[in-house]
Amino acid sequence: MDFLKINGGHGEGGGQIIRSAIVTSCITKKPIHLENIRKNRKISGLRPQHLTAITILQKVANAKVIGAEIGSTEIKFIPGTIENLDLIEDVGTAGSIPLILQVLVPVVAISKKQLNLKIKGGTDVLWSPTIDYTQHVLKNAYSKMGINFSLELIKRGYYPKGGGEITLKVIPSDVKSITFSKRKTNNVKLICSYSKLAKQEIENGIKKIVKKLSDANFIVNTEIKLENADDSGASLLIYSIDENSIIGIDALYNKKTQKFDLEVEKFIQSYSIDENLADMLVVPASLGSGKTIFQVKEITKHLETNLFVTSKITGCKYGIGKTSYGFDVIIDGISNTSVK
Repeated sequence: MDFLKINGGHGEGGGQIIRSAIVTSCITKKPIHLENIRKNRKISGLRPQHLTAITILQKVANAKVIGAEIGSTEIKFIPGTIENLDLIEDVGTAGSIPLILQVLVPVVAISKKQLNLKIKGGTDVLWSPTIDYTQHVLKNAYSKMGINFSLELIKRGYYPKGGGEITLKVIPSDVKSITFSKRKTNNVKLICSYSKLAKQEIENGIKKIVKKLSDANFIVNTEIKLENADDSGASLLIYSIDENSIIGIDALYNKKTQKFDLEVEKFIQSYSIDENLADMLVVPASLGSGKTIFQVKEITKHLETNLFVTSKITGCKYGIGKTSYGFDVIIDGISNTSVK
């Protein structure tokens, strides 16, 4: 069997390469040999959160996987036939549910299949989008690109116990290309959820954030809610959506510094989509029927890596152009009609 070799140490050399590679492998039905997995990281190889995503996707895609174990620096992934499926999964502790959804949703939807999933784990953890970002930002962006899913939060899960739970339904979709352009709205939604922390402490932190946004001429609609979890914690999402743009930024509450680890300026300065969403749109954009165009302030290592891996597997073309704002990113989709 011929395997397409992917260097897992390219660019940022982290989990993003693993997710993008196995997603595009499943959709295009191309077997891949992923080498040098997280080779330059302090702890190299597959970590539990990567293995969980691979294991679940293996079930969904009836795939054969060689080398899928903790610490492995290479795997061979051979995709099979994707089928409609009902699944119940438990990530264990606080493994990131949103990162797993980044893998499952495009594979199932673009392959025109259906998935019903109930999963337990971490909904709001470090180095991962929050579940609110997935629900309000990614879901809306995917919808604009023809990918549809519904998500219900049953319980929050913070580090270290996790214990969060969601249900997910993915439906068959027709992916399409889209152009994002300059944000027009100044209306912003701020959502904060907290557990086992003082309400006043949370509200004081949010007041400072709202002031920064107001000073930048944004109108902020704030929602603060107590949602009990097994651990103490809090998550925050700020987002704006209009016909041209989808911009979000999220953060967790740092209990040591007693503030949210948030760079509000990144939200204020964003043009059409935020830098994290840019990574997540590469795979569906590569399979669209035309050109997907968006603007970013900078080309992050994550985005550069995702463009490299996705183009190598799907054969899509992409271009990056410098502008007065930052960069235009153009991805020319392959309109893969072989995807069934």
